[in-house]
Amino acid sequence: MEQVDEAIKQKVREVAKEGRLTCSEAMQLANAAGVPPIIIGRAADAARVKIIACQLGCFGVKKGD
Repeated sequence: MEQVDEAIKQKVREVAKEGRLTCSEAMQLANAAGVPPIIIGRAADAARVKIIACQLGCFGVKKGD
């Protein structure tokens, strides 16, 4: 498994509310850090933060919403 940047992982923890991070927040973090979104996803996994409200409808969205 790849090494996760601790600074990015800490930023994910800071932004996450109750262990959850919206897809939009994850994208904003990626843009601010100048990294691909997958890096934020890996940092979230390492920090045990769930991605919710997926903009693609894949995660954290109830059917019918």
